[in-house]
This record gives sequence, structure tokens and C-alpha cells, in this order.
Amino acid sequence: MNLNFKKNEFFRGALSILKALRDRGFDSYFVGGCVRDAILGVEIKDIDIVTSALPSQINSIFDRTHNIGAAFGIVNVVINSINYEVATFRKETSYKDGRHPDSVVFAKTPQEDAMRRDFTINALFYDPFLDSILDYSEGLLDLKRGLLRTIGKAEGRFNEDYLRMLRAIRFTLRFGFDTAPEIISSIKLMAPKTLLLSKERVRDELTGILTGPNPDKGLDMLYQSGILKELLPDIFAMKGIKQPPEYHPEGDVFEHTKLMLSHMPCPSDELAWAILLHDVGKPSTFKIRDDGRETFVCHADCGSMISEKILKELKFPALFTNNVCYAVKNHMRFASVTEMRPSKYKAIIAASTFPLELELHRIDCISSNKFTDSYTFLLDKLIEQNGERILPERLLKGKDLIELGFKPGPEFSRILEKIEEMQHDKLLNTREDALEYIRRNF
Repeated sequence: MNLNFKKNEFFRGALSILKALRDRGFDSYFVGGCVRDAILGVEIKDIDIVTSALPSQINSIFDRTHNIGAAFGIVNVVINSINYEVATFRKETSYKDGRHPDSVVFAKTPQEDAMRRDFTINALFYDPFLDSILDYSEGLLDLKRGLLRTIGKAEGRFNEDYLRMLRAIRFTLRFGFDTAPEIISSIKLMAPKTLLLSKERVRDELTGILTGPNPDKGLDMLYQSGILKELLPDIFAMKGIKQPPEYHPEGDVFEHTKLMLSHMPCPSDELAWAILLHDVGKPSTFKIRDDGRETFVCHADCGSMISEKILKELKFPALFTNNVCYAVKNHMRFASVTEMRPSKYKAIIAASTFPLELELHRIDCISSNKFTDSYTFLLDKLIEQNGERILPERLLKGKDLIELGFKPGPEFSRILEKIEEMQHDKLLNTREDALEYIRRNF
């Protein structure tokens, strides 16, 4: 079949594991996503291996192993400093918690192992020595016709691991496949079960949906399946929230957010979540004025607080949460940047979050009123710097005020901010100028 495996050190290490297992009389194959991706001609990131050997036997064959998942029949084998997951064939068992099997029963054949997997396209076994594929569930046919289908009944597969509902959406988007009707109906029925998943697993799958192909369609699928209402009710609430058509001809807040997601050229995790959350404060601040116009007073501040709650619940790192919330809180200030004093826009450009904020603003504009004057202005100012420091070293520091007799406190901070602002506006140019200004005015 001549599958698309690069014959590099990574592949050769995996091949050596298969050979070592077979030399000792054990069946062994490449399995799952690597086989699927090789058939589709996409980049292969991991090679998973299954075998009839038990964990104890795997450990005895290879010099370097780690038993991080031995209870589930998984052993990490290290070849040339590369880690490979080697799993023993397993049978279907019952699941009570929607994630872990009640017991692990080892199997003897790949066919038994295939029947406990999630989707047909992930249940393909490849023999690189014979260049042949074992397919017990018509996975090859589903790949050819572009159909995502579970092995057995969808409801049963999802009850084994509720995360499979989110994975079904991600796979559909990633490969541009159709989804079997049974999958869609089962997800709608079981969507509340996703609340039982660990926040970290939910976070990673949602991020994969938002940063993968067709994230706008992904948001639609999350909404239509009922998962969005369960996991992100604040995002669900954006549906139907009208906006002034002169600024948002594209439609309501939900449609605007979808359009922004579709305009991400190279989505980072931070940008994708900043886009998703940038208008999350609009539903709770929505009001209609006497003249009939929709308003969202302080929606950015409100959205930042909601964003912080969501990101903390999903256990994002603190720096990630701070950056996204900062971008959400300040995403409206770019509208008036051309009227700002140099000190103000230079401070914006100098911020560590500026690249994130600028791209969020650009995508916000092209997804609504098309007004990109502020974006162009800031980009020009950035280019003008030509790699030079945006903000100069401060003329004064806290110790200078202490030497003048000031005590740290609210006034202390206000004085330093005032001096810095005047410095950026070129009203104060030297340390002596700043000290003299303080002596005269404070």
C-alpha cells in the first residue's frame, strides 16, 4: 500500500520495536492515528504500537521502559531517546465513570482490540513489513468516502469516554468529513455528560477545535450539539444578541465571533480564545436606548471578568489567562488610538500583549465595519521604530522620590506616572527637568 511514513529515525525506532516483538513470537502493528494520517497523506506526529505481548513481557524485551500506563496495558519504550507507546491488545469492558474502564482485560488478537476503539478511521492496523492493513470495521471505506463513524453504537462508545463527543467534532473539522447521523443524535442526547469531564481534557479539546481547520464551523457544531450550552454557557448566550447594523452588518454577536474565527490566518491558542471571548460581555450589558439602538456599555470590562472566570475554570496557565483577559478588556481602546497622545499609543505598542491585541483588533475590524485606520496607524508607528526601543528608560525611579522626601503610596505612583507621561510626550527630556518639575508642582 506504500503508506506515507517518512523513513527517518523516528520511524526506524518504531520499526525496531515491532521487529523485536515479532522476533520473540508476538504480534505487533502500528495502529490508530498514525495509520489514518499516513493514508490521508498528512503529517504523522506519533506512532502508536499494539502487541499481543503483556506489559511484563514488553519490559523484559527492551532495555529502557517506563510503566506510566501499565495498569491499562501501556508501556513507554525508549529508543534513541525517543518515547513510543506500546500497548497490549485489550478487549471491551464496561465503563461507569465515562472515562476509565472498570477493569482491563487483555486480548490476543488485533480484531478484539479494534472492537473497543472509538471511530472506524482510528481502528486500522498496519504491518510495515508486509505493507498491509488490517481493517475490521470498514475504516478504509469511511476514509475514502469521508465519513466519521463510531465502531458499534455511538451512544455506547460515548458512554465509555464522554470526551469522544468533543473528539468527534474535532475529527469532523480536521478532515472535512461528514458525520454519521447517529453520532449527531447521540451527542445531542448526551451533551450534559461533558460536564463530568476533567477541565483539563475539555480545555485541550476545545483549544484543538478553535485552532484547527474550520473553527467557525466548530463553534456552530458545539452550539447545535448542545455542548456549548453545557460547557460555555456565556458563549452560548451570545446567539441572538443583536448589534447596530452600521457597525456590524454581519449580524449578531455569535455570527460576528464565528466570522472572526474564520479570519484567523495562523491561530495561536491565545488569539483563538481572545477572539472567542472578546465580546462575551455583550449579553449581560445589552440594552436598547430610547431611539432603538443597541448598546453594550462597559462590555469589555465585563467580558474580561467573565473571561477570567472561564479560563481559570478550564485551568489555563496564569500568564495565558492574564494575556487573554487583558486583550479582552482593552480591545475597544484601539478605536481612538489615532487621537491619543504619543505617550499613550507608545505605551500600547510597548506592551508584551501588543501583537495579540493588534491581531485581535485587525480581525475584529475586517469581520465587521472594515475600518482599519487604527490598525494601519499602529502598524506604521511600529515600523517607524525600526527595532528601536519603543519607550525610553524612565527619567526617575521610586528611589528618586524617596530622596526628595516622598513616601510610597497612591500619590507616589501618580507622580511617577505623570513624569513618565510627560517624558513620552517630550515635555521632559532629562532627569534634572523631571526633578525640577516635581519640586515646583508637588
